[in-house]
Amino acid sequence: MEKHLTADFEEACFLVDLSNVVRRQDLGEPGLRSLRRLALVVDAAAELARDPDVKLYLVADRSLRAGGRREFTDPADLRMLAKWVRQGLVEELGDADERVLELCEMTGIPVISGDRYRDARDEYPFLQGNTDDFLEPMPGPGGTVRLVPLDMGVASAVQISRKKEESVLKKQGLLGPQRRPRSEIVRRNWRCPEPRCTLYDSRKGAYAMLPRMRRGEPTCEQHGLKLINDGPRIGTAQVKLMIADRVAARFTLEDESTVRIGRAPGPGGIALHDLLPARSATRVSRAHVEIRVSGGVVRVTDVSSFGTRWRPTAGKTGPGPWRELAKGTWRDFHAGDELQLAEGILLTRSGRRFPTELAQQWQRGTPPPDEASAAETRMY
Repeated sequence: MEKHLTADFEEACFLVDLSNVVRRQDLGEPGLRSLRRLALVVDAAAELARDPDVKLYLVADRSLRAGGRREFTDPADLRMLAKWVRQGLVEELGDADERVLELCEMTGIPVISGDRYRDARDEYPFLQGNTDDFLEPMPGPGGTVRLVPLDMGVASAVQISRKKEESVLKKQGLLGPQRRPRSEIVRRNWRCPEPRCTLYDSRKGAYAMLPRMRRGEPTCEQHGLKLINDGPRIGTAQVKLMIADRVAARFTLEDESTVRIGRAPGPGGIALHDLLPARSATRVSRAHVEIRVSGGVVRVTDVSSFGTRWRPTAGKTGPGPWRELAKGTWRDFHAGDELQLAEGILLTRSGRRFPTELAQQWQRGTPPPDEASAAETRMY
């Protein structure tokens, strides 16, 4: 197999996301990780390229070896991987995705991977709608593998945001079985024993950094010390004000709070007056909607004089229809949902969910809908 591997991407016919291929349990022999799957991909690449001497450039996450001592079907695979890394036949990085995409964008060499790279769509716009540069290994007859052109599709802002959240949790070691966030860790604040450390300052509320798991313990990223449980993390959600399809402002709402939003809603409310165009301000009530955040659930009701329209998260066929938001009735306000206060004036749930809401949604056992709208915001 080594004769098909190259340390020079300029002579490669294909780039291979090795970690993705090695972990594909639907390919080849059973087991969590196996280099036999790469051998099958090499055969498929040679057939597709009609080149018996086809060359592949391999890129892998460092965790493929570091975390896989008990997961490789054949222990000899680890020794082989180590040898390839020493020889430069595998480019090993903390996170291989960025390098794979960088090389693909720079060289046009097709990538063999089943990853849709949704968390990288902002940094690499060429991914959106791409049907030319990616091949997915799929099971073929008789235990073989075939390479199928992969339509990357157009990921919505919510999909991109949620994938970024998952990537952050993965990096910090906070994804448990079935890739579910470790709620018991994510839902708590943590404090470093080092008095001068501010990375996990609970006074920052939802913005306090997530801990890194090391040897099963929440650990300070900077000082390497075991973190101290500092109580429940404050629940938060984010709402955006959109004016003429541009983000005019973002508002963070804390758990167990009820807030009125409008032109001038009074004490404790969120006033939009200074943000609204003069021609639209008269169509927005002083208090227009009321939003309640409780237990990780965000709900909204209309309290306006002019009425409010609502439409659900956009799906694969586009946004849902506009409907009237009934007065006195509380409706769940999901990520990506939109409220129209007046023509061209929208409130929308950000696709970004803060750690507490993320953990609570998974704990309820309801995976988030794979649907659209709302720009991504940062996860700390």
